[in-house]
Amino acid sequence: MNLGVLVAFVRPALDWHALAPELTLLAVGTLVTVADIALDDKAKRMMPTLAGIGLLITLVPILTLAADGAERSMFGGAYVVDDFSLVLKALFILAGYVVVLMSVDYVREGDYYENEYYTLLLTSLLGMVMMASSRDLVSVFVALELLSIPAYMLAAWRKGGPRSNEAGLKYYLMGVFASAVMLYGMSLVFGVAGDTDFGTIAEALRGEGASPIVIVAILFVLIGFAFKVSAVPFHTWAPDTYEGAPTPVTAFLSVASKAAGMVALLSLVFVAFEGAADVVQPFFWVLAVVTMTVGNLIALRQTNIVRMLAYSGVAQGGFMLVPFAVAFEGDAWTVPGVGITTTVLPSTYEAVIVYLVIYAFMNLGAFSVVLAVSRRTRSGSIDSYGGLFSYAPGMAVLMTLFLAALAGIPPAGGWFAKFVIFRTLADANTPAGWVLAAIVAVNAVIAFGYYARVLVQMWFEPVPETVALGVDASGDADDEPADEPVEADAHDDGGFVATETRRQTMVAFTPGSIPMTGALAAALVITVVATMALGIFPGLVSHFGEVASFYLGG
Repeated sequence: MNLGVLVAFVRPALDWHALAPELTLLAVGTLVTVADIALDDKAKRMMPTLAGIGLLITLVPILTLAADGAERSMFGGAYVVDDFSLVLKALFILAGYVVVLMSVDYVREGDYYENEYYTLLLTSLLGMVMMASSRDLVSVFVALELLSIPAYMLAAWRKGGPRSNEAGLKYYLMGVFASAVMLYGMSLVFGVAGDTDFGTIAEALRGEGASPIVIVAILFVLIGFAFKVSAVPFHTWAPDTYEGAPTPVTAFLSVASKAAGMVALLSLVFVAFEGAADVVQPFFWVLAVVTMTVGNLIALRQTNIVRMLAYSGVAQGGFMLVPFAVAFEGDAWTVPGVGITTTVLPSTYEAVIVYLVIYAFMNLGAFSVVLAVSRRTRSGSIDSYGGLFSYAPGMAVLMTLFLAALAGIPPAGGWFAKFVIFRTLADANTPAGWVLAAIVAVNAVIAFGYYARVLVQMWFEPVPETVALGVDASGDADDEPADEPVEADAHDDGGFVATETRRQTMVAFTPGSIPMTGALAAALVITVVATMALGIFPGLVSHFGEVASFYLGG
């Protein structure tokens, strides 16, 4: 019987052009591994170059597919390449490229395994790229695990540090638990719909109504993805993981991993769960409010810059969830070209895409500054940013721009991200939507409080003693070798107090003495140019939101 099945098997039709981005990423990862095996130590300096060039090459088929403009579907509609997927794939690749630039000197100076690091990074990116095209429960789950498993290992990459080991273990255990809950929910959805295709699921849920089994199934699936986007109360892994992981990995998880979770939610909510608006909208209303509020309030109490950005990321995720709370408040309309009738507000979909694109650049930029400043201060304490403008004015200005963007202050791009959220709530024009708008406004003001604390340190406070005297938080002078790489201490709080005897042996403070490398400078340039351009010319990112016609993939 098994032989007969094998003989009868017919390979599904494959569109090699549509699969070119995924195949290119796979080839680059393979090349990195083969180069390491063939060249051994000689290949170490080549790894970031191969990974970076490979990511840029991956953009080529994405651009050619965008120029072609045709929708391409494979595996019975389970894998679709359309404008929506191409916009998100380009975002993932660009974010990955910036992370590679951030990683070059961090990984090299830390004497970490370079081949494995970049291979895992590329593998996780491959899962994210696949997620953008997944339109089926099975393909979504496969993509999710492909992006998650390498991320678990990357979080624990600083094997010598107990915080990094704790970060990786906590991320792994919470991730496995969330995957189990999600998979159970998916099995219930399959039992109700009899299929894993999003379109079929939507039709089944419309006929089934809000029965108890449907409610449980949907909630379990959404809870699993709430973990990926670090929504409260499923966020407990994020602060410790962000603090313990290497700084480039923290930036990667805060942007690319969160974006991948949001992409999956877009597919599920706007297509598969469209027939269960009575379940989905109240869930996201509560989730968005709690996530914004708790994330902001806890961020106010943080003394470590990375933990502050971690809780800031939680709150920003809450802002991104707001459009889901009013997703189905529109009038019925027919999607051109496919004949699908829906009540989804068009602006809700665009709002999430716009916010994701802008958030990616401003958050990566903030982490790039953290990485650069830690090369001088060897501390992650917010107090270590005191007087930054006096000895590194360029870094102070860049951090000001990124924090202003995160707070939603013009002309940095974050203002437009907040604007599209308010526009969506106004378009919904419901009592629940207006109440949510008021809560969003209050949370935006609260968020400015902890961003302003960093600004005050940089512009108005004196340089801390440990920074001015040229020592790290453990008392090591800058010209002495440290047990850990410079950036490895970026997450420590510090607190060293120099004695008079120790002061006499310390290296004198030199203004403008932040060590800067070409790769890190390139990451800063890319992120600041994108952050400011998207704020000054919001039509650029708004265009991406409009052309990403999600329902063509539905």
